[in-house]
Amino acid sequence: MNETKDLIINDQWIVSHRGDKNSVDPRRPYAWIVEKERTVNGSIEDTAIIFLTNRECSFHCLMCDLWKNTTDITVPAGAIPEQIEWALERMPGAKHLKLYNSGSFFDGRAIPEEDYPRIASLVSHFETVIVESHPKLIGERCLSFRDMLKPLLHVALGLETVNTDLLLRLNKKMTLQDFAHSVSFLKSNEILTRAFVLLRPPFLTEQEGIYWAERSLDFAFRIGVECCTVIPVREGNGAMDHLMEQGHFSKPDIRSLEAVLEYGIGLNSGRVFADLWDLNLFSTCPKCFDRRAERMNHMNLNQVISAPVECTCSQ
Repeated sequence: MNETKDLIINDQWIVSHRGDKNSVDPRRPYAWIVEKERTVNGSIEDTAIIFLTNRECSFHCLMCDLWKNTTDITVPAGAIPEQIEWALERMPGAKHLKLYNSGSFFDGRAIPEEDYPRIASLVSHFETVIVESHPKLIGERCLSFRDMLKPLLHVALGLETVNTDLLLRLNKKMTLQDFAHSVSFLKSNEILTRAFVLLRPPFLTEQEGIYWAERSLDFAFRIGVECCTVIPVREGNGAMDHLMEQGHFSKPDIRSLEAVLEYGIGLNSGRVFADLWDLNLFSTCPKCFDRRAERMNHMNLNQVISAPVECTCSQ
C-alpha cells in the first residue's frame, strides 16, 4: 500500500466524498428479510431483520455506507413503531428479531425514547431482540429498553479492528477500552453482545487483513463478547472508492473470509459468522464461488469447519 501518513481522515473528509442518499419514507423500513441463524442454544431458527429508516448516524465511520438509506432529521415520534408494525404484518413468522437502524438504536436523535414502550409491545412475541449501537452510546437507555422487553435483549457493537492505529483512521471515535467497558456494562446487566469485525479495512495487505481480523476475534471473546460477525470491507460509499483509486484499499478475497471464519469457529469461544451479503463481490473465480458460498453458509449455521473447497484458483 502507498504511504498515507499525510492523509487526514475525519468527518469532513469522509462526507466530502459521498454521493446522494437514496429516497426513503420515514414511516416505512427501507428493507426487511428473514434468514436462518444459529442461536445461542445451538438450534437453527428463523431470524427476522427489519432495516429501520431513521436519522443518519452521528458517527461517520470511514467504511460505512449505511447513511445512504437515512434521513437528515429525526423521524417523527411514532414513525419507528409504525415501521416495525408494517414490516411484521408482511413478514413470515420468526422466533428472533433484529432491529437494525443504520446507526445506534440508543441514539435518541435516531430512535425517540418515547417510542420504546410501543416498540416493546410490538416485539413481545419474539424470544430475542437484537439491536445495534455504537459503544459510546451504551448506558442507561439500554437498561430502560431491556426492562420494557419480554424477549431477551442482545446488542451488536462495532469493534471493527484491534489495530489501534487503524481504528483511529477509521474515524470510529472510540478506543478498545471504550469497547471493553461497554461489553462489561452489558454483560453485568445480563445483556449478551455480538461484535462486528472487519476483514481487510483500508491500509492493510491481504495477509495483514487476515491477521488483524483474527486478533480482533481473540480480543472480542477474551472480554466477553458472545458472538462475532466478520464483515469483508467493500467500496461504494465514496470514501472507500477514493482510497481504492489511490491504492490504499483493495477488497479482500473470498478465501480470506473463509480462513477467518475457520479460525473463529476453531476458537470454540462463541458463535462466529461470515457476512455473506454480496459475497460475489469478493470472488474472482466463477468455478468455485457457489461451493465456497455454500461452505460458509454451512459453517455459519453449524459452527463446524467443513471440508475445504478444492479449486485451481487456490494453487
